[in-house]
Amino acid sequence: MGTASSLVSPGEVIEDGYGGEGGEACEIPVEVKPKARLLRSSFRRGPRVIGSSFKSTGSVDLEYAAEYERLRKEYEIFRVSKNNEITSMQKKEAKLDEENKRLRAELQALQKTYQKILREKESAVEAKYQAMERAATFEHDRDKVKRQFKIFRETKEKEIQDLLRAKRDLESKLQQLQAQGIQVYDPNDSDSDDNQTTVTAAGTQCEYWTGGALGSEPSMGSMMQLQQTFRGPEFAHSLIDVEGPFANVSRDDWDAAVASLLQVSPHVPQVLWSNTVRCYLIFTQDTKAELNFFIKKHSSALRRMCESLGHFYLNIYFPEETADRYAVERMQEIKRSSLSVLLLKSSVTSSVVEDCEEAFVKNPDGHPLVLYLRTEKDHNLTVHIRQLLERVNAADKAAKVKVVDHSGSAEEGADLIYAQLKKAIKQELLGFEGADADLKDSGIDEEGEEDSGDVLWDLHDEQEQMESFQQACSSTTSLLGFQKYIDRLNDMITAPPPTPPLLVSGGPGSGKSLLLSKWIELQQKQSPNTLFLYHFVGRPLSTSSEPVLIIKRLTVKLLQHFWSISGFSMEPSKILEEFPRWLERLSARHQGNIIIIIDSIDQIQQAERHMKWLIDPLPVNVRVVVSVNVETCPQAWRLWPTLHLDPLSPKEVRSIISAECQSLDLKLTKEQEKQLERHCRSASTCNALYVTLLAKMVTSMWSSSQEKSLELCLQCQDTMSLYRLALKMTLNSLSSDREQHIMKELLCLVCASHNGLSESEALDLFPEIELPVLSSMLHRLSRLCILTLRCGLIRFQHLQAWEAVRLEFLGRGSSSATYRDKLILYFNQQLSEDVVTWRVADELPWLLQQQENRVKLQLSLLNLFVSQNLYKRGHFSELLAYWQYVGKDKSSMATEYFDSLKQYEKSCESEDSMTKLANLYETLGRFLKDLGLPSQAVAPLQRSLEIRETALDPDHPSVAQSLHQLAGVYVQWKKYGNAEQLYKQALEISENAYGAEHASVARELDSLAMIYQKQNKYEQAEKLRKRSVKIRQKTARQKGHMYGFTLLRRRALQLEELTLGKDSADCAKTLNELGVLYYLQNNLEAAKVFLTRSLEMRQRVLGADHPDCAQSLNNLAALHTERKEYETAEDMYEKALDIRKRALSHDHPSLAYTLKHLAMLYKRRGKLEKALPLYELSLEIREKSFGPKHPSVATALVNLAVIYCQMKKHGAALPLYQQALKVYEDTLGRSHPRVGETLKNLAVLSYEEGDFEKAAELYKRAMEIKEAEQSLVCGNAPSRHSSSGDTLSLRGPAHPLYQAPRMISSENTFIDA
Repeated sequence: MGTASSLVSPGEVIEDGYGGEGGEACEIPVEVKPKARLLRSSFRRGPRVIGSSFKSTGSVDLEYAAEYERLRKEYEIFRVSKNNEITSMQKKEAKLDEENKRLRAELQALQKTYQKILREKESAVEAKYQAMERAATFEHDRDKVKRQFKIFRETKEKEIQDLLRAKRDLESKLQQLQAQGIQVYDPNDSDSDDNQTTVTAAGTQCEYWTGGALGSEPSMGSMMQLQQTFRGPEFAHSLIDVEGPFANVSRDDWDAAVASLLQVSPHVPQVLWSNTVRCYLIFTQDTKAELNFFIKKHSSALRRMCESLGHFYLNIYFPEETADRYAVERMQEIKRSSLSVLLLKSSVTSSVVEDCEEAFVKNPDGHPLVLYLRTEKDHNLTVHIRQLLERVNAADKAAKVKVVDHSGSAEEGADLIYAQLKKAIKQELLGFEGADADLKDSGIDEEGEEDSGDVLWDLHDEQEQMESFQQACSSTTSLLGFQKYIDRLNDMITAPPPTPPLLVSGGPGSGKSLLLSKWIELQQKQSPNTLFLYHFVGRPLSTSSEPVLIIKRLTVKLLQHFWSISGFSMEPSKILEEFPRWLERLSARHQGNIIIIIDSIDQIQQAERHMKWLIDPLPVNVRVVVSVNVETCPQAWRLWPTLHLDPLSPKEVRSIISAECQSLDLKLTKEQEKQLERHCRSASTCNALYVTLLAKMVTSMWSSSQEKSLELCLQCQDTMSLYRLALKMTLNSLSSDREQHIMKELLCLVCASHNGLSESEALDLFPEIELPVLSSMLHRLSRLCILTLRCGLIRFQHLQAWEAVRLEFLGRGSSSATYRDKLILYFNQQLSEDVVTWRVADELPWLLQQQENRVKLQLSLLNLFVSQNLYKRGHFSELLAYWQYVGKDKSSMATEYFDSLKQYEKSCESEDSMTKLANLYETLGRFLKDLGLPSQAVAPLQRSLEIRETALDPDHPSVAQSLHQLAGVYVQWKKYGNAEQLYKQALEISENAYGAEHASVARELDSLAMIYQKQNKYEQAEKLRKRSVKIRQKTARQKGHMYGFTLLRRRALQLEELTLGKDSADCAKTLNELGVLYYLQNNLEAAKVFLTRSLEMRQRVLGADHPDCAQSLNNLAALHTERKEYETAEDMYEKALDIRKRALSHDHPSLAYTLKHLAMLYKRRGKLEKALPLYELSLEIREKSFGPKHPSVATALVNLAVIYCQMKKHGAALPLYQQALKVYEDTLGRSHPRVGETLKNLAVLSYEEGDFEKAAELYKRAMEIKEAEQSLVCGNAPSRHSSSGDTLSLRGPAHPLYQAPRMISSENTFIDA
């Protein structure tokens, strides 16, 4: 039996006998299909026939068998195929395993390589850090070596200058001896080459003030000397020795100095005693009604007005019935008063007459006075009233008394008194020109801020330091034997550099502060060229002991001598870091010495960490003096040169006690004197404070139980126990238990406060006390060295007094926290009344911090007016410290402020509230900008701008202020184009609002100049700076009530009193100084009068050919030059030159001085032929005085070269310029500004000769030097007021290669005082 395949072959046709269709045999497919499907497909070839034959049935069986066989073969094929696939997969798996092993091996190798590279990288990074550390160490060592070399070089140069000065002194003395007819030596026998000339005109010996030779010169080697120091009464200096404080003074330079001074320094009204407007009211029973109406109705308004301006206000009056008991207090209050008011009607008492005599008739300080006279139609003045009025009228020569004649009601009279007082306070005391000046936030604050530019200055901190110094100077130090210490201080200060800080040490109360104050006072008189920076540290935790505020104040004082202060940073860390750099920069520019004095430096918080600059080498002309308590002095400072204050000798003890007794007309018995002398021999009882306090206590308690009080005093073995006894005895001396309780509470409140309490605050806290009682109480405590008034605040005189109060009253169950809570309640009440003065901002956050109440502290800081007050007064670090204590970083603090401002904005509806809101937004923006968060500062500054434009006017001056601050942010981002547009808008608004010559316009001009300079647009920056300088000079002249001119006028009044005597050389000298003073004040008419009188008196007394007459002629010539009366000036200069040629040696500095200015006048008038020999002679004098390699010789060479260039003698000018350039480069360095200016002159010369390539090369180098110079002073151009001969003139071209070429030469006019 075969298979189905044997029956049918593939492709064979099977024929059906029954007529069925034929089919074609197919191959069996490879895929295995379901059986049923296969069977169906097998019989699909024809229809099934019923009743088929056997043949058909057999064929079906064969087909099943064939199908089976086919399926079996398919299976075999499938199995073989799958086996082959499995075998292939196994081979692939084996191959992949091998590949995997290979990759794993490679991975392990890569991992090892990575670890090796990582270790190498770490080693490289470590080596890099080590290299960076070595580089930093090397840089530090290099800078240290450079500073030491600079100090060494300048020391040697200073010694050379001292020798030259000594030589000139000897020559001057020899000439004076020759003028008296004494032949000292024969010039023919001398080997000296110095020219000696016999004085032909003999006259009386008289000191005269010589002028500088061809202007002041910088010290040799001052590589960072960028511009001359501004000269004036405090700044006059010349390397050539001068006599008198006004030698070589230019009024233009003095104007610039005052402008710079006013830009930073606050104006402290001199008529206010301790920052308080004290109104002394003298009244009678007839005018008591007016007094009551005035106090109830108007006193609070005057107080608010004064407090909004940072001052206190206090009404002082003594009722008639108790006035006799307070005679001493009345006299003291009259002396302290700022203005006095006398209310009269028909009767007067003896106390009223006494007060009127003291306040109105004597009135030594010229305080404003108001006389209120109530008259009635039917009643004439009584005889006593008429006599009193006549005396007042006779004494009122300066028309200081404002008379209010009133016949109406008492209330109307009180209104008239208020109007007069308000006007007097604004105009005469606080210096506002208009009586109706706006005292709101946007007025006074902005104007005061404008004066100081972007530097935020605290007037109260500065006044506190001034009063500390003045109070220490007023103490009697002659009895303490300080002269030996002063001599030693002088010796140590004059020691050759480099010198570390000088340490003044002593025990508590040994007199360190008194010694330093007295020494400063003497040095200021003897060394007018020395700049003194002093700071007196108060008790710990007070504002005066805050290190950042101390360094900030000293830095701003230094910056008074810079023309611009734009580089000053407000961030606390930068203030501490940048102070040594500012000190080095200024010391290189300052012609005199700089002495920094810090008293009680060990009381500063973390003094060693914050005063690291003391350890570094100081510049050659800088000295630092610090005082410390011998017990608390840091160990590292004990290696410095030390001046230790010894205990008082028995003789000094007797002197102090005797002086105190004599002041009160008391006399101790010999036994008592011996007792006191024996007692004051131990280390704790022979210091200055103990002996002074002991003497005051003995004399104060003299009237009651003398022996007992002396015995109690002698039982005290140290200052602390003596202070505690003084407190007990003062309490017992009070008349009632109520007064004793108030005194104790007052002392505890002062002890618990931050900076003390004002008298008005004390009266608010104790409403039951009357002012006479408080005044008497303070007088007693002040006399016993316990309390004092400083900046209007009641404070402790000494640290031991504070400690004694704390031990005596706060150690027996009472706690400082209780009194702090009382103060917090008081200042919170002021906050609730929407009154935020500087006192609230000073005290409330500090008190909450001491109470550790973080929640309330944060709420007080979120009172936006508190934070605004702190920031605007420069207490930047204090504000940050509060937020750090709360636990907020800078970003979260900014968010809190912004949310608080948004909340406050919802309540703002009126124009006034919107103005305050804009100010708050601006303050927040400035604060964030100073914090280094410019991106967060933009939003509040932009919002401030929007509010001001909407609420006020787009052209309002405050809009310009917002634009200015917003531009500052873009400057930080270096988006100078945006900043320039904003500054231009601010400039346009300021010019339209104030005019073209206002200080705010100058500020915008300076800002624009800075932008142009950063963009290398030097020509445009120079033009703007020149315009700003002119504006500041003019505004400085207009502010005659400010600091600089106030000093000049006061000195002028003192000198006028000295000129009323007979003709004498001294009187003529005083007249000459008066003329100089009025010249500096731009009062040329008065200056001419006094200078002419000086000349005439000198001609009468000394003779027409005396050198002093030449000085007066020289000064008058300078005056006529200022008035453009050139012919008269030329005649006087020629006369002065003739006198000095005959009277002085050929190389005398005064002769060179006159030569220079006569030559300048010839040059100005176009008489170059006459000017040329004078400049040549000046060059010869300088070469003989200083040698050929001195910078002053180079200055003379430049002046002479300029003359040759103007005469078109370029060939003669070229070698002079080249010689000057070489001298400048050898002595001052290749990058000094003078080198750049000489290169610029050489560029002009090359340009005129047609060598444009060389001119461009020289000019490029000159501009590189100028650019480097400006970057050193934070983007500020050099002074346009240097007195050197080759400095840039205000009238010179800004870009000589593209304008008419002109040489750079100074043409300033000087006064010879």
